[in-house]
Amino acid sequence: MKKITVVGSLNMDLVVDVKDMPHKGETILADQYEMIPGGKGANQAYAVGMLGGQVTMLGAIGNDDYGKKLCRSLQSAGVCIDHLKVTENLGTGTAIIIVNEQGENSIIVIQGANKAVDTVYIDENMEVIRNSDIIILQLEIPLETVIYTAKKAKELNKMVILDPAPARYDLPDELFKYVDLIKPNETELGILLGDRNAKEDLYGSSEKIKKKGAKNVLVTLGRYGSYLNDLDGNTYRFYSQDVPVVDTTAAGDSFIAAVAVGLAKGWNILSSIKFADKVATVVVTRKGAQSSIPSLQEVKGYLSQE
Repeated sequence: MKKITVVGSLNMDLVVDVKDMPHKGETILADQYEMIPGGKGANQAYAVGMLGGQVTMLGAIGNDDYGKKLCRSLQSAGVCIDHLKVTENLGTGTAIIIVNEQGENSIIVIQGANKAVDTVYIDENMEVIRNSDIIILQLEIPLETVIYTAKKAKELNKMVILDPAPARYDLPDELFKYVDLIKPNETELGILLGDRNAKEDLYGSSEKIKKKGAKNVLVTLGRYGSYLNDLDGNTYRFYSQDVPVVDTTAAGDSFIAAVAVGLAKGWNILSSIKFADKVATVVVTRKGAQSSIPSLQEVKGYLSQE
């Protein structure tokens, strides 16, 4: 199996359950909150490990209890954390996640130590990237570092997968040309293109992303599945099974991790996406970030019940 390295964020998630999302100026009450290991990068690395992939995590934590708990969680999934950076002057990243009764969420991320994932750190760990086959990136670490890592990875002929979240309008075209597979959701697609109606024309919108340089565009559509516009201009529509949604927090992270695991196993991209859809379907029926991510055996059990 090919080796995967995730370069990205590690956060401790503080998850609050509410009936409805608060409106501007509104104060609402909640009964309690839960502390669950998260961060887009860490979630993806954890999911790769849980699904049987060989994975290393590159990122930064503070020298604090949150950081230690995140390390223990990653290790429990078989993730190599030998190269994590520990900062003394910045605390571990924290995310405040509000989840309503429909399982929809709003997230505020306090970057903390994630800001310390700089290009110097990447250079110090270039051997990890050199020894990997697939590199997964997101946007919860400095953009300069994301671009630098993607560039270096492509120079080494690695596959680069980008999860453009949290989405931003100012992604330079330079980044796209290093990306083999980009996976925005429908909201992120609109932000990337500066067009809130981008999801209404998935073909046209994905073509615009490809013209920026990305080779394959995979758009996730929540409960409606996903859409792929591949390197050769072929388009595919994938439909998800309708299940009761509890929490969507780690759905996108587990989806992209599962795609990477499929590709690492030597599957084609279509089979990898179908596998990822099954994984994400399990995830949304559970609460939390890493706590919702199933093992490979659990996914196999789910598939056997279909």
